[in-house]
Amino acid sequence: MKRLIPLSLAVLFVIGCAETPPPNIIYILADDLGYNELGSYGQKIIRTPNLDRLAGEGMRFTQHYSGSPVCAPSRGTLLTGKNTGTAFIRDNFEMGGWGPNEPEGQLPLRDSEFTIAEMLKPLGYSTGFIGKWGLGGPESEGHPNNQGFDQFYGYLCQRVAHNYYPTHLWQNGSPDSLEGNAYFAAHQKLDAPLETEEAYYDQFAAEHYAPDKMLESALSFLDQNKKNPFFLVFATPVPHLALQVPVESLEEYPESLDTEPFLGGSYLPHPRPHAAYAAMITRMDRDIGTLLARLKDLGLEDNTIVMFSSDNGTTYSKGVDASYFNSVGDLRGLKGSVFEGGIKVPFIVKWPGKVQRGSTSDHISAFWDLMPTLADITGAEFPADIDGTSFLKTLNGKASKQSPTKPLYWEYHAFGGMQGVRMGDWKGVRLEIRKQDDAPVQLFNLVSDPNETTDVASANPAIVAQIRAIMNARTPSERKEWNFLRESNP
Repeated sequence: MKRLIPLSLAVLFVIGCAETPPPNIIYILADDLGYNELGSYGQKIIRTPNLDRLAGEGMRFTQHYSGSPVCAPSRGTLLTGKNTGTAFIRDNFEMGGWGPNEPEGQLPLRDSEFTIAEMLKPLGYSTGFIGKWGLGGPESEGHPNNQGFDQFYGYLCQRVAHNYYPTHLWQNGSPDSLEGNAYFAAHQKLDAPLETEEAYYDQFAAEHYAPDKMLESALSFLDQNKKNPFFLVFATPVPHLALQVPVESLEEYPESLDTEPFLGGSYLPHPRPHAAYAAMITRMDRDIGTLLARLKDLGLEDNTIVMFSSDNGTTYSKGVDASYFNSVGDLRGLKGSVFEGGIKVPFIVKWPGKVQRGSTSDHISAFWDLMPTLADITGAEFPADIDGTSFLKTLNGKASKQSPTKPLYWEYHAFGGMQGVRMGDWKGVRLEIRKQDDAPVQLFNLVSDPNETTDVASANPAIVAQIRAIMNARTPSERKEWNFLRESNP
């Protein structure tokens, strides 16, 4: 059973008597978008005019982190306020296979977990999640409708989300059949390029592009809830592979971006991989612009907080060329790594009249800080066992009064197992924990060495001891595959 969080009469009184209604909240989450893949963060090739405008109208964070270097646990930390040392979901975990008749979904978020949606509902918020979920399949306890969201539309399953032309999406508990989209495998490899670009689209596209359907659903959600406060998570699957984008968007980028096709393998092939990747992000940016325009048309812009971020860094998978786009700059690592390139992400907040236009913050924050921040804003109550710290004072321009950030902690269980800790200016990383009883802590000073090139652990034993203690303080997981070789090291 869900834990019920009591509401004080004082909170109800304040909301009931306020001259203005509580703010609407839109949280936009990209998928595998790197730190440098927006124009406002230094991107030179990919065009993102709407998100750049959002940054100019709000606050751009330069020290913000995702919840994990991969999708499902990152989303779990965002919604529950817990890092991967205390959270239930600590890695991607599949509940089915890749065929069209396999069960959909990943390991479900437990019914007992308390989400931001459940936190806001007692205050009268309508709640919606549109896009890629990844925290439980159909009829599971992790389904969005069982985690506080009134409305859901999109992919329940991350595996299905590898194809942008699926046979169906989900509308709450029922499949929305996309007539005209026939099934084809999302992972294919060609022996040689197809003769024409049209041949790729004939083979690896269909009538309905999933992000278009998600945008329609998001616009409908705004229309339906224009007279009451709402919390909407718009979790676009872009730019996660496969490389698939309607041809009109592809043609916005010149053929000169590409010198050879991608033949596929890990994901679907594409004749113009650089152009396709850029076009996917630019089309996402266009969709976000459409969403924000509808917000303005409905007269809701001035009382809506809009946030944008990404669930982890740019992917290492073939088909995406992170070096070509300078996707994470000189940061070390990509998706799947607790080094900066895997977890440091863009974060933009617009809140008219509250957040200074065109401002920049170097406040250190992470996904699990969202729950206490929104609670601080709305007066909602949340469990005492979360890991986050509210950054409301930073948003309000009172950085000097901002509470210090708790040390940030990550763990990830692929590639031999790894841990990361951000403690002030220091970053500690342990690798291949499953392969050695006492994996060493690498230490980096992110002020003098933001790209984590020089391990200074031997010169700073006291700092290493503090970081190791934080790493060892993790709560053992209920799942043995999410525990390390030794839970405690001297």
